[in-house]
Amino acid sequence: MGIIKRLGLDFKWIKRLFRKKKARIGIYGPPNAGKTTLANRIVRDWTGDAMGSVSHIPHETRRARRREGVTIECNGSSVTLDIIDTPGLATKIDFHDFMAFGLTEEESKRRAKEATEGVIEAVKWLDDLDGVILVMDATEDPYTQVNVTVIGNMEARKLPLLIAANKIDLPTSSPARIHSAFPQHPLVPISALEGQNIDALYQQIAQHFG
Repeated sequence: MGIIKRLGLDFKWIKRLFRKKKARIGIYGPPNAGKTTLANRIVRDWTGDAMGSVSHIPHETRRARRREGVTIECNGSSVTLDIIDTPGLATKIDFHDFMAFGLTEEESKRRAKEATEGVIEAVKWLDDLDGVILVMDATEDPYTQVNVTVIGNMEARKLPLLIAANKIDLPTSSPARIHSAFPQHPLVPISALEGQNIDALYQQIAQHFG
């Protein structure tokens, strides 16, 4: 250590240089925004595996799912992620919404209870994260109570936030509308389903969270 000091070298800087970058990143957003579809694409593209099942029924993901050690490398930047796919956030969960998809009342009530517990779990995960990818449906109005509340929570925690404006493969999508609503955060328009602009998202993830 004395030699390092005599040479005028910063030992902490040297440690940082050789330290492997790793971040625990949560994928958040409203139900059916495409969180699990994006998580599956990230994990599949970089590991060849998958994360979880998707469904047209809201709140298919009702428990947080974690995948460790997913390394993203792009244009000289890299970061190793622990990816957490979280349940869809909602301000109100009504079992009648599940019945509208043909589920029985008993099954709908069970799903509603699990979905409510999932929202609580997702909020708790915020205390253990290094950053967040917020998935928004670019075909929907971004000024929702859920989006405003989620972004407010993350800003209060000073968590690095990257917005993925999803579903740009649909003709009614408008990523610009999301950017106008939340201009303070970086945004990448994507289609998690079709893979459109996904490389630009990987570049932003490596730079933003690395």
